[in-house]
Amino acid sequence: MQRRFSTAVLAAASLLLAAGCSAGGAQPQGGASSAPAKNRGTAASPGATPSSAVPPAKGSVEVTGTLATGLKSPWGVAVLPGGDLLVASRDTGKIVRIAAHGGKITELGSVPGVEPGGEGGLLGIAVSAAFGTDHQVYAYFTTASDNRVARMNYDERRPPGDQLGAPDTVFKGIPKGRIHNGGRIAFGPDRMLYVGTGETGDTGLAQDKRSLGGKILRMTPDGEPAHGNPEADSVVYDYGHRNVQGLAWDDDKRLWASEFGQDTWDELNVIEPGRNYGWPKVEGRAEGRAAGAGFMDPVEVWRTADASPSGIAWAKGSIWMASLRGERLWRIPLNGTRPVAAPRAFLKGTYGRLRTVVAAGDGTLWLVTSNTDGRGTPHKGDDRILRLRVS
Repeated sequence: MQRRFSTAVLAAASLLLAAGCSAGGAQPQGGASSAPAKNRGTAASPGATPSSAVPPAKGSVEVTGTLATGLKSPWGVAVLPGGDLLVASRDTGKIVRIAAHGGKITELGSVPGVEPGGEGGLLGIAVSAAFGTDHQVYAYFTTASDNRVARMNYDERRPPGDQLGAPDTVFKGIPKGRIHNGGRIAFGPDRMLYVGTGETGDTGLAQDKRSLGGKILRMTPDGEPAHGNPEADSVVYDYGHRNVQGLAWDDDKRLWASEFGQDTWDELNVIEPGRNYGWPKVEGRAEGRAAGAGFMDPVEVWRTADASPSGIAWAKGSIWMASLRGERLWRIPLNGTRPVAAPRAFLKGTYGRLRTVVAAGDGTLWLVTSNTDGRGTPHKGDDRILRLRVS
């Protein structure tokens, strides 16, 4: 049964009082990592229902093993039926398969047409919602002229390095730049393909509904506007983003997205179709004159030094957010769209920059580091994939 609002508030207050030390050697956040407490708890989705079970306030993270090491600029990750991982290398354009048990690495091949540079290259990957029958792997990548999405047939019976078929371009014409190329793609519960894009440093693109930059796009597996989009002839699902880097759905099929701020606030947003998320008119929560302009406020915000978020995942009633500059994994426990406690940081500085976090399907997470991307400080074994037990 759904909880009454007053009960949820009392539960959240009790959980806050109960917060303590984390388990498994994980490191909690410092006192000033996220937004002032007075800003927390804002409902980002009017009318959104509370969750059936409220997660604990403090949570825990335990690193239970290392699946793979020596990866070069890993970026996108997709989980295959059976649990193995496909991992995309931003700078080499290659996709590899990593066995979930034992960590054996097999190269599928390279994606033709990838032109790495700056924050561009081979970015997000996803497996088709019908992968069991069509064996299609989708990739978002930067070319000489644009960012685009293509799909390739994956035939694991072929020799390693030659397991990807010729790319079939599904969607093209997404603006490219040295920075802010977005890149995360994922199939939603509705079996449609969602694509996070960036404004490439040209801030005006985010508010321009005719542009594909600074948006979340929603399309059919063939790249056509999906039924139910705000405009029937457009793939644009929402707008006003600076650089969408993470996409995930909770148990109630709400879409969440992480986003880089500029100098002040990084954001975690719950996504509603047709809404304006503010950039560049607003960074973080709307204040002053902008407060009444109809912009969608983020559910949580962080100082950019503490986050610079990339991938996100949903597990155990919380959003888990990998942070690059912040070099930590954030946990945001939620009751519906309302945080039940302040975000809490784990693994702070332990593994360097964190690029992608993926739910393994059994309550555990895969966490991918990003120290070989030109901005980190690689150590022996970088980059790596870690298995996490979380609560």
